[in-house]
Amino acid sequence: MGVALVVAVIALAGVGIGNICTLVGFAYPAYMSLKAIENKTSRQDDTHWLVYWVLFSFFQTLEVFVDFLLYWIPFYYAFKLALLLWLMIPQTKGATFLYEAFLKDFLKKNESRIDAAMNDAKKQATSIASEFTNASRDVADQVAAMSGSPTSKKDS
Repeated sequence: MGVALVVAVIALAGVGIGNICTLVGFAYPAYMSLKAIENKTSRQDDTHWLVYWVLFSFFQTLEVFVDFLLYWIPFYYAFKLALLLWLMIPQTKGATFLYEAFLKDFLKKNESRIDAAMNDAKKQATSIASEFTNASRDVADQVAAMSGSPTSKKDS
């Protein structure tokens, strides 16, 4: 009861509430997801936590792009904390409701565009990683040449 009161006061005051929202939105659901993975008898809890994580990821991603606007909404983090609690508590079925009512249709309608964007991002990440590896190898070769050490270059 005391912890809930402290969190409520912090939520209304706004001090560090962004971090508390992230912690609450991640810690308990992560623990419950691990329990759901280990529970071999029930698939319902697996579905609940998968839907929660889809919604959590969606809101976290959306928040990155509209963060500058959220600053102006009074008590935004208090509302976000309440929303996260509503989504994660299995008795309210909030995550399932939001997913079925709104997000499911949006994701299905844009699935091909999302897949294309993910494939492009994967290609770009692979290209950047390859360039970084080559640049690191070049720097290591240059450092080795400056110190007089023989290099162990491999032909590509």
